[in-house]
Amino acid sequence: MDDFPTIRAEALAAIEAAGDARALDAVRVAALGKSGRVTGLMKTLGGLPAEERKAFGARVNALKDEVSAALDVRKGLLDGAALTARLEAERVDVSLPVRPERSGLLHPIGQTIDELCAVFGDMGFTWAEGPDIEDDWHNFTALNIPPDHPARQMQDTFYLPPRADGTPTVLRTHTSPVQARTMLDPEVKKMLADGGALRIIVPGRTFRVDSDATHAPMFHQVEGLVIERAIHMGHLKGCLADFCRAYFEVDSVPLKFRPSYFPFTEPSAEVDIGCSWKGGELRIGAGDSWLEILGSGMVHPNVLRNCGIDPDIYQGFAFGMGIERIAMLKYGIPDLRTFYDSDLRWLRHYGFSALESPSLTGGLSR
Repeated sequence: MDDFPTIRAEALAAIEAAGDARALDAVRVAALGKSGRVTGLMKTLGGLPAEERKAFGARVNALKDEVSAALDVRKGLLDGAALTARLEAERVDVSLPVRPERSGLLHPIGQTIDELCAVFGDMGFTWAEGPDIEDDWHNFTALNIPPDHPARQMQDTFYLPPRADGTPTVLRTHTSPVQARTMLDPEVKKMLADGGALRIIVPGRTFRVDSDATHAPMFHQVEGLVIERAIHMGHLKGCLADFCRAYFEVDSVPLKFRPSYFPFTEPSAEVDIGCSWKGGELRIGAGDSWLEILGSGMVHPNVLRNCGIDPDIYQGFAFGMGIERIAMLKYGIPDLRTFYDSDLRWLRHYGFSALESPSLTGGLSR
């Protein structure tokens, strides 16, 4: 008697009817277990004539493979259905905090850095970064800061023990060393030689020996650098004008460039923005008062030479500003020290939603 069709049909029907993993496993044992019906067919192989064994064994193996494949398919369907049911039963709104009074907010410094990246990223700038602990050459010498410059003195700079080779090290006093490191990159030199342009912004921590309501020993700066073959002061002014309008989210911001001195730029200029203090409230872009916000200038030829870039071929401009300072101006924060007090009440007042990313199209601050 040929039991193959019956065993096959009953096994496949039982697999299809299995409603959960436990029932499916019972079908597997009944068909393929030690005492299963398919296994029982294989046990009869020894009682057959030699000429029939090969064909019979092949049929048993084919049936075993078919049943095993059906079991796998059904198991996948049941596992998927079980997962779906579990997800439906355990559904939660992951955007809601479990404890609303402990919901996280983005610190104004992080928010301001994101806003800066959105504004300058739209102008074609890319983010660059470097180490907080710098050597004397990158922090000072490469940037045309002479040995007798006040910034090198102990009252302004945190000096660290020298490296094994005697190289002096410091906590970086500005983010400008990243500009030098970037210009020294062979890939950047190749890009410039091929007619490209270097545009970077460098947000990050900086350190100086200073502490009061408007200064801190650790603070944040953002610097920008553009290097091209035919860049000039007009490009710098246009870039900063566009930045001020976008960052402060006003239609027009009057700018005043005052001649100044920085070792790494020539000519150099402090930038003031037009504002009003009417009623004791600062309003950017209106009124007849002026407020200094940043320093800027054309990259000094010595800086280009120190970084292996020919100043007779390439020109550039640079600018830098304190991130805390522009955050204080935009969001009305009166004291720099409160940025680092870790006061949750302060953060709930000045903090930003971590789920909303600043953009020029959607709005920088909401």
